[in-house]
Amino acid sequence: MHPFDTAIRLEPIGADTYLAHTSAPYANQIGPFGGITAATLLNAVLQHPQRIGIPVTLTVNYAAAVAAGEYTVVARAVRTGRSTQHWMVEASQGGGVVSTATAVTAVRRETWCGSCTAPPRGLPPPESIARREGRRAPIWFGNYDMRSIYGGYPAVENLPDQPVEVRAEDSRSAGWLRDRPGRPLDFASLAALCDVFYPRVCLKRRAIMPTSTVSLTVYFHADEAMLAAQGEQFLLGLAEGIHYRHGFFDQRAELWGVGEQLLASTHQVTFFRD
Repeated sequence: MHPFDTAIRLEPIGADTYLAHTSAPYANQIGPFGGITAATLLNAVLQHPQRIGIPVTLTVNYAAAVAAGEYTVVARAVRTGRSTQHWMVEASQGGGVVSTATAVTAVRRETWCGSCTAPPRGLPPPESIARREGRRAPIWFGNYDMRSIYGGYPAVENLPDQPVEVRAEDSRSAGWLRDRPGRPLDFASLAALCDVFYPRVCLKRRAIMPTSTVSLTVYFHADEAMLAAQGEQFLLGLAEGIHYRHGFFDQRAELWGVGEQLLASTHQVTFFRD
């Protein structure tokens, strides 16, 4: 079994209720990597016998760090229409809530398609770029093959002694991304990939700063056929910071697949400390 599938595996233990386990390969500085938590909560919806359709949105609120070991996930369909379904998901450990999520699934139909955004052209292929090993990176970093095109996390030896203010465009980055080892893309792994981007405040100020994601929202634009066409190929990830104030900032990102198809867009709010 791929390490990702082991990390998001759920054991049904009652109506709407599943038992989950943290995974050492996806550990962060404190608790699990936020992307693996998002994927696990989405997986509770994906494998629920009452689910209709495919994911449209997922929002995860990280209430507390998850300790190593078991935790419980409850997923409930709170409203089901003819083509859409609304979900509430809650993860608990030690008698307290550690994260909550809402999700919408839908039976998606063929309609007119259009876009107001597009990926940059003329980028170097992933095979021409070395994988970044990420010195001092968290453990979960090793589960992804990430190859920076521009705006990569600055090398530790090049960081200043104190945070500095840099240009707004210096919080932008582009790079090739995929699971490591390779794994066919699905909705759960796409959700996790939406959280692999470095905190923009670290790029903006060229410093390693304490950060923690508070809330992550993923908008799924892909369907099953698009995911099947993507397979194990690299995705193009684009990210940029938006605004920083009073200990919080937000950043957004896009994940593009083969044929310049936008597979997902994401927005998150993150805590930081000087």
